[in-house]
Amino acid sequence: MFFGKLISIRHTLAFRLTVWYAAVFTLSSCVAFLFFYLLITSVFRDRTDQELAEQVNRFSTLLAVQGIDSVKRVAVLEAQAAGEKKIFFRFLHRSGVVFSSSNMSYWHHIPVDRAAVERLLGGERPVMETITISGRKQKVRVLYDFISPSIILQLGLAQEHYTRFIEAFKRIFIGTMAFLILLSALIGWFMARRALSGVAAVTRTARNITEGAFEKRVPVKSRGDEIDQLAVTFNRMLDRIESLVSGIKEMSDNIAHDLKSPITRIRGLAEVTLTTDRSLEGYEKLAASTIEECDRLLDMINTMLLISKTEAGAGSLTIEQMDMAAVIRNALDLFQAIAEDKGVTLDADIPEHCILYGDIRMIQRLVANLLDNAIKYTPSSGRVSLSLACGDGQMVTLSVADSGVGISARDLPHIFERFYRCDQSRSEAGTGLGLSLARTIAEAHGGRIDVESTPGQGSVFTVRLPYR
Repeated sequence: MFFGKLISIRHTLAFRLTVWYAAVFTLSSCVAFLFFYLLITSVFRDRTDQELAEQVNRFSTLLAVQGIDSVKRVAVLEAQAAGEKKIFFRFLHRSGVVFSSSNMSYWHHIPVDRAAVERLLGGERPVMETITISGRKQKVRVLYDFISPSIILQLGLAQEHYTRFIEAFKRIFIGTMAFLILLSALIGWFMARRALSGVAAVTRTARNITEGAFEKRVPVKSRGDEIDQLAVTFNRMLDRIESLVSGIKEMSDNIAHDLKSPITRIRGLAEVTLTTDRSLEGYEKLAASTIEECDRLLDMINTMLLISKTEAGAGSLTIEQMDMAAVIRNALDLFQAIAEDKGVTLDADIPEHCILYGDIRMIQRLVANLLDNAIKYTPSSGRVSLSLACGDGQMVTLSVADSGVGISARDLPHIFERFYRCDQSRSEAGTGLGLSLARTIAEAHGGRIDVESTPGQGSVFTVRLPYR
């Protein structure tokens, strides 16, 4: 079980982030160590070269003043004083042959480098090289230079202190790095788990929702970071899904209720005709009633499909320039006869022209639905007024006011919902989809529709559409 848990942790994002963090930290530390190592090596080498160059200058001056014997004597004394394992001297002819040296018992492994002598004779001064003696840890810095036109000095200086320092530096670095890598892994794991805690909350919420807890939401910690933004977005998505699911359930219930009545009427009429009236006239009446009810069902279904497609963006709008004033005039001409039959007065306050960009078929349906709704719920001798304002070229505002029955405060928030019908509207023919379609069309054009109503005095529907 323990190994199974380890394997599962290995596949988590937190583990991968921890590994990346530790790897980047380790790589950065190694680069820093290499930089400091090269810097320290360069500093020690420069100091050593400076010491060797100072010795050459001293021997050159001493040779010029006191002669070669004095130089030999001083070289032996300095080698003894510093320690014969620390420094050595060799004096060479230009041919590379040794004619004098300090005690070389410890340094016999280091020969005269003929190539270095050749480079010196070729004009390169001084010639420096670093030698590693087999079986010994320390390195030796060797210099070749002229102390006179005919005498070459081979001078070697052990870098034991430098080697010890580098070895200590390496040990400290390795120990420190081991501790820091472990610490960085722990810190990386803590930071990764803390940073991804919000993602874990989203995962838990999604799992709970999968199991049926649709009311669950991801907790938001109000830090304003990316995880909080993810949580807020996820919660909004859940709210939207819950709203859609509730809408689908409500719509299904309403569809079932609205389909039940016409189907019951069709069945009842067919049953009565078959049992009591088998004449040709009876069958014709049955067919006519069936067609009427089917037309009503088809109109309801087509309207539902149009609303759904428009809300989902599946039915693309045909945007074109149109004259909104002309659309309203045509609608008034169409509904004038219906209004006169009911005794309702239609009047309008519209400009000569009002240019708008939109889908003319959809806008015509919006205006027709609002007009039909206003006339339907306005009693005889009532009035329906339309007004159109083009504004400042940014918004086009259409108002449809009636002196009808009005809408109660209880029903007002729901009138744009599908199949919702107020108590006073149930006696009128209709499906309860007209206002829902009108709002969907307005929102599809980037606008909105508002309503103000006073029971017994009438309602005012205001549509605001952007010019483009």
